[in-house]
Amino acid sequence: MAGKFCVSLTRSTDDTDRATVAFVVANAAVASGQETMVFLSVEGVRLAVAGVADEVHEPGFQPLKELMTSFVQAGGTILVCSPCFKKRDLDATKLVPGATIVGGARLVEFLSQGAACVSY
Repeated sequence: MAGKFCVSLTRSTDDTDRATVAFVVANAAVASGQETMVFLSVEGVRLAVAGVADEVHEPGFQPLKELMTSFVQAGGTILVCSPCFKKRDLDATKLVPGATIVGGARLVEFLSQGAACVSY
């Protein structure tokens, strides 16, 4: 039975290992039939901007950009914390495909429906 799964990510280029593993897990969740959402907050919101993940490639893993692309193509969603994004003065016109800027209420709504969640 399919359920809901959330990956909460607070890191980006400041901790590429965590960012990469978060998307590895997100890909595994969506591939197993879970309705999967990655919630980017704090520094993680930087990954929502096109080009930021392009040069991230941890040894032993697929490049981060490929992981993010395959996640969205498999049906996963990327939600971006609006206050975190605004605080960093990032450009909302340059979002990666599949990313949506939302308020915290969307995360609460998703989790309140019984979603499991892991944090990186």
